[in-house]
Amino acid sequence: MVKTVAEGTAYCFNLTPACRPPLAGSRRLAASLAIVVLSMLLLFTVPAPYFAPATFFSTACMIAAAYVAGALVARRPVWRSVVLGLGSAGLLYGIFYVGAWAVSTFHPFGVTAAAETSIYSLIASPSNPVYLQGAVLIFDSAGYEGFFRGVLQQRLSPRLGVMAAPAVALRDAALHVATLNPLWVGATFVTDLVWGVTYHYCGGKQSSFTSHLVWDIAIFVLRPIK
Repeated sequence: MVKTVAEGTAYCFNLTPACRPPLAGSRRLAASLAIVVLSMLLLFTVPAPYFAPATFFSTACMIAAAYVAGALVARRPVWRSVVLGLGSAGLLYGIFYVGAWAVSTFHPFGVTAAAETSIYSLIASPSNPVYLQGAVLIFDSAGYEGFFRGVLQQRLSPRLGVMAAPAVALRDAALHVATLNPLWVGATFVTDLVWGVTYHYCGGKQSSFTSHLVWDIAIFVLRPIK
C-alpha cells in the first residue's frame, strides 16, 4: 500500500514502514537547526561577492544536518518521482512567469523588477562561471530539500499532514527576512510551499529535489524571468 508523508511514512511505495529513515533526537535536531539558521543568516548578510562560497557553506550545513537525521535515504522507483518533480518545476516556473508580469505591471507594495535583478545577480553573475553556478544550484537544491523537507517537514507531517508544507515554508521565509528584500521573502514562501506539496504528494525528497534543481537551473541559468 502506498502511503504519504502525511501518514507518517516517507514514500516507500510497496515497501514496509520500516524503510522510513530515523529522525534525530530532539537535542540533536535543535543543534542542527541552530547551525543551519546561523549559516543562513551569514549567507544573507555577507557582501555579494562572497554569496557563492557562503551558499556552499550554508547548504553543506543543511546536507550534514539531514545526513545526521537519517534523511538522505533514497526512495524508489526513482523515475516516477523525477517525472512528478519535472511537472512541479514547470508549474512553479509558470507561477513565477505570471508573478514577474504582475510585479512589473502593478508594483505591489512598491516592489519593482530591480528586486528580481538583485536576486538573479547573486548567482547568474558574469563573474561566476557556468560550472560554479551549476555547483551552487546543486548544493542549494540538495541542502534545502534534504533539511527543510527531509527533516523539518517529515517531522511535522504526522501531526500536521499536508499543512506541514506551509508551516515549513513560513519558517524558511522568516529566515529570508534577513535579506531585507520583500520579493525574496515572498518568493521563498511560494517556492517552499510548492516543493513542500510536491514532497508530500509526489514521492518525497526525490521529487522535491528534482523540482528544486530543474527550477533553479531554468530560472537562474537557462531562461531567467525578468
